[in-house]
Amino acid sequence: PPSPLHRRLLGSEMCKSHWIITDGDGRTQEVRGAGVVGEQPLIAPGAQHTYTSGTVLATRVGSMRGSYQMLGSDGIAFDAAIPVFRLAVPGALH
Repeated sequence: PPSPLHRRLLGSEMCKSHWIITDGDGRTQEVRGAGVVGEQPLIAPGAQHTYTSGTVLATRVGSMRGSYQMLGSDGIAFDAAIPVFRLAVPGALH
């Protein structure tokens, strides 16, 4: 099969998203969906895709992590991991 580098050179379609959302009390919620915010963008080599989304938390802080399932132009699916990042209501962190 082609290497991840080869897939990046050909471009990829963002097919599915998977998020694990954790609030400040440690409660988690999993969200799965097609693409991102209703889109399944084709990302050309060297390009990027930017979008805005949101979530509701029961606490003022939390975190998210997840992955995108991508489909390379070679027809092979692969996961792109998204490391954990912090969520916070403006002013909640100093």
